[in-house]
Amino acid sequence: FLLQKYLYFKKTYITCSEKILSTKSKKTLAKPGVKNIVLVDGVRTPFLQSGTIYADLMPHDLARAALQGLLNRTGLPKDAVDYIVYGTVIQEVKTSNVAREAALGAGFSDKTPAHTVTMACISSNQAMTTAVGLIAAGQCDAVVAGGVEFMSDVPIRHSRRMRKTMLSLNKAKTLGARLSLLGSIRLAHLAPELPAVAEFSTAETMGHSADRLAAAFGVSRLEQDEFALRSHTLAKKAQDSGLLSDVISFKVPGKDIVSKDNGIRPSTMEQMAKLKPAFIKPHGTVTAANSSFLTDGASAVLIMSEEKALAMGYKPKAYLRDFVYVSQDPKDQLLLGPTYATPKVLEKSGLTLNDIDVFEFHEAFAGQIMANLKAMESDWFAQTYMGRKTKVGAPPMEKFNSWGGSLSLGHPFAATGCRLVTTVAHRLQKEGGQYGLVAACAAGGQGHAMVIEAYPQ
Repeated sequence: FLLQKYLYFKKTYITCSEKILSTKSKKTLAKPGVKNIVLVDGVRTPFLQSGTIYADLMPHDLARAALQGLLNRTGLPKDAVDYIVYGTVIQEVKTSNVAREAALGAGFSDKTPAHTVTMACISSNQAMTTAVGLIAAGQCDAVVAGGVEFMSDVPIRHSRRMRKTMLSLNKAKTLGARLSLLGSIRLAHLAPELPAVAEFSTAETMGHSADRLAAAFGVSRLEQDEFALRSHTLAKKAQDSGLLSDVISFKVPGKDIVSKDNGIRPSTMEQMAKLKPAFIKPHGTVTAANSSFLTDGASAVLIMSEEKALAMGYKPKAYLRDFVYVSQDPKDQLLLGPTYATPKVLEKSGLTLNDIDVFEFHEAFAGQIMANLKAMESDWFAQTYMGRKTKVGAPPMEKFNSWGGSLSLGHPFAATGCRLVTTVAHRLQKEGGQYGLVAACAAGGQGHAMVIEAYPQ
């Protein structure tokens, strides 16, 4: 009897010990001789559908609000920031270096340099990794990174012929020369050049490409609508539960205070099924309901060396670890960035898919997400296109975008990257995980992935 009892307790002790070790023994990704770089905090303005409450603003107004929100939340002295990097995609010509204009407006020192980057939907990811590089190189200790997009007012140009005539008019020296130029203007010259979310190299819109990609991977309309409904449902739950703590309140001049995203709208499968295809008609599967919508918004994060953050009394949220950028064929693989980037960043970190506790992928279209998940689960795709012996493996859905995503929260092109990283940090804290992975596709057939490690609580 005593022997049985001893063996029972021994077995129980070993089992408990194994459980404790399995949750606590994950290695840290700190590297000898390499600075630990941390995310101190991150904020964003509410993401609003374009043409709504932000409609009368300019991009730098939103960027300034995000920067001021970050200063307020962190209590950061404005002169403690060494550098500011901001991303944007559709540039407002009056504020082409929006980083500098927003920084000055937010009250940062005029001695703090700022520059703007652009890399389509991964522009603020590029801003953040630029910050990481500046700190790793010893050039800076504290960098603010972010992104802004303002789709309520985009530049609409005159036609090329009209622009040439107007520039020539400016140089014309005589009345006769001016009258001759004015007489050359034809009605067709007055047609404006409207902006389009299309690839320059292929002339194909991203939605059209997403529809083709979904068809190539056999993603049905039903699957896309189900995923979109999941995104909206989870976003609404997260919003109602107060989990979207990165959102700051913003007083819109002449209007009300805005404090939450306005594109989260859980529908029903029946209502979604009524919508017609948006790009490939009449047989396409991508609709307005299973695509991300045009959005206005801005985000900002404070990135520091761990040493500097601790010296200033901060408790960081997460370590920013390995990251990769990838590029592939912009015609047939435009939106497959996550499939290519995920295994590369895992290998760089020495991790497996099973080590990741939290996944945050950018949701451009439901069809794009489902196509990536199917590509990641395909041995044939891995062998044929990626030079791998076996498939990457798809993230388990219980770990995937569990607070909603771009389909529901909105997608201001250059602001989404910071939202993804901040959400991973918050989910790791909330769920007790150690590693998170961010991945996103971008125009031009590019993509990005980053591993984030929870800061010890």
